[in-house]
Amino acid sequence: QVQLVESGGGLVQAGGSLRLSCAASGGIFSINAMAWYRQARGKQRELVAGITSGGSTNYADSVKGRFTISRNNAKNTVYLQMSSLKPEDTAVYYCNADLMAGGRFRDYWGQGTRVTVSS
Repeated sequence: QVQLVESGGGLVQAGGSLRLSCAASGGIFSINAMAWYRQARGKQRELVAGITSGGSTNYADSVKGRFTISRNNAKNTVYLQMSSLKPEDTAVYYCNADLMAGGRFRDYWGQGTRVTVSS
């Protein structure tokens, strides 16, 4: 079955950088948009950045100029390069993909990877 596996989270000091990766696997025929969401403790999950199959991107205002989303279609992988990290970026980051497996498109989610930014 389809799996989205994130990696790259961890603890970093404010001002530092991290790169998240998310690899999709398991009977995938096609992937449309891919995205990163995050959920801080006590808050709702929010969109961080998204990227279409053609490479168009969009970002939350809070991360513009600091985060960059990219993807490797050949590897079914999406990345999130995070720079100039702030304590308020601390959250669990989730990968999301709109993909076709088993004959229809639907949303899939990864299990999440924790990012902690210390001040």
